[in-house]
Amino acid sequence: MDTTLKISKIKDGTVIDHIPSGKALKVLAILGIDNSNSISIGIHVMSGKLKFKDVIKIENKYLEKLELDKIALIAHEATISIIKNYEIIEKFTLDMPDKFKGIVKCANQNCITNSGEPIKSEFKTVSVEPLTIKCIYCRKEMEGEEIINNI
Repeated sequence: MDTTLKISKIKDGTVIDHIPSGKALKVLAILGIDNSNSISIGIHVMSGKLKFKDVIKIENKYLEKLELDKIALIAHEATISIIKNYEIIEKFTLDMPDKFKGIVKCANQNCITNSGEPIKSEFKTVSVEPLTIKCIYCRKEMEGEEIINNI
């Protein structure tokens, strides 16, 4: 008996694999994926590496650096596969950027980036486990859900 979960292959596009279980919908939300792309999602899928994981397959979409940086804030363990004509042509893990500029809104309402001035937010990565970032302007540290809620 075959007990393997099957999610159909995509012809061209991007597969985001090894997303921590339960975070696939957050990844989709921050990417702003709409119904112009065919999407397959596996949530809480058995995994030898993570025990359980989420998987997203996006047909006819290739991710930009900014989108990859956003994913790193939620699922830095994720692997990205680029698919062309049903074949993986490139596979890589996400790099955790040292800095995030204009991606995360500072949670400190008194930060200059929230004052209406034309200044983009900028954060430095403090640690990866747990992910902690620090605003370069007001020095506010953020982690976990606080980061996700401010993307």
